[in-house]
Amino acid sequence: MYVKQGLILKKAKHGCMKLMNENPMESLHMIDIIQRLGIEHHFEEEIEMVLQKQQMILSNHPNEFVSSHQLYEVALVFRLLRQGGHYVTADLLGSLKCNEEEFRERHGEDVKGLVALYEASQLSVEEDSLDDVGYLSCQLLNAWLTRHTEHPEAIYVANTLQHPLHYGISRFRSRSIFPVDFKANNEWITCLEELAEIDSCLVRFMNQNEVIHVYKWELAGTEQLPDFMKMCLSALYDITNEFAEKIYKKHGLNPIDSLKRSWVQLLNAFLEEASWLKSTHLPRPEEYLKNGIVSTGVLVVLVHAFFLLDDAINKEIVAIIDNFPEIIHSVAKILRLSDDLEGAKSEDQKGFDGSYLDCYMNEHQGVSAEEAQKHVSHLISNEWKRVNREIFKPNRLLPSSFTNFCLNAARMVPMMYHYGSNPSLSILQEHVKSLMLILSSDLEGANQVK
Repeated sequence: MYVKQGLILKKAKHGCMKLMNENPMESLHMIDIIQRLGIEHHFEEEIEMVLQKQQMILSNHPNEFVSSHQLYEVALVFRLLRQGGHYVTADLLGSLKCNEEEFRERHGEDVKGLVALYEASQLSVEEDSLDDVGYLSCQLLNAWLTRHTEHPEAIYVANTLQHPLHYGISRFRSRSIFPVDFKANNEWITCLEELAEIDSCLVRFMNQNEVIHVYKWELAGTEQLPDFMKMCLSALYDITNEFAEKIYKKHGLNPIDSLKRSWVQLLNAFLEEASWLKSTHLPRPEEYLKNGIVSTGVLVVLVHAFFLLDDAINKEIVAIIDNFPEIIHSVAKILRLSDDLEGAKSEDQKGFDGSYLDCYMNEHQGVSAEEAQKHVSHLISNEWKRVNREIFKPNRLLPSSFTNFCLNAARMVPMMYHYGSNPSLSILQEHVKSLMLILSSDLEGANQVK
């Protein structure tokens, strides 16, 4: 399988280089497809070459670029450049709707352009909010759907509005709801699809081995704990013991203090919530949220992930991690608020350990449940903008491998809580089932040997 992957990758790279030289705009479309398929790690150099060239064109002649390109092309360039860490001013998209009525008349039927604009608006940061652009494109797409319920792109458009690219994980994205032009009979697209399929198989094999390894940790002890906690604790302590020495030898740093500090903070947060529950005391919303973002466990997970990534570790960066940097804070806040929001919406979920909405409504008497939910949705949106800022800013101190890990951690939240409508979840479920099957097979084989 690795040999086949190498051959197809060589063919795909040759096609990419040819496309880059012949058609710069089409090469951006190629990058979009590569990223949707989740195989961009194979094309990092090629993608960077295309983006650098496009950044130079855009920075020198922004107005000419907007006037000479279609809405889809402008929005795609904006999104790809921001995703790649290249600065693009929000004015590029803002200028498109200087005359809203004219924009509606001109682009009301341009579904490809509107989808691209809506996707681009999700990469907003606090300093240059693109909420207006996102709202307008969403309005026009919903209006388009009411007129074109049987259109081949209708399912794709509806899914985009519910689950934009920026909030999803490409490996678990259903290809059945990709854009129609993605499914065109094109040799290089077929080649990329083959590469993505092989990649998925290889990752599944790797994950299967990891599951077996973690299960063996579990068998070593902690029999009285629930299964999930056994796996988590085994993994955490194995990391502490196995990687501390490795990191110390390579970087002259001991990560154990950082790891223990995050674990201690988590336990303290649990104790604080327990005291509130025992006293039936509702804390102020700010107090609840400050403690709640720690009790999510996100800090523990991301601190361990930072040392596991083993990328550009030094004293300065470790000090930043120890001080709970904003990107970790935002990911944890997204999880805490999303959990409370979905718990409030679902009659099956009862948050006996408290909820931000309860605290907020207790402090703001007269606020309805719907108003409180809208307020929480707004807070979640703001935290996504902060995550975006940390991901996209050019001179960030934290390594990109870690900030991208944080981004993917945040992306897991919509998958966790939109299980009723997110098609990516069925793919994730199939992936987990395959892991469990191999684990069952492995254990059965071990029992037969005994």
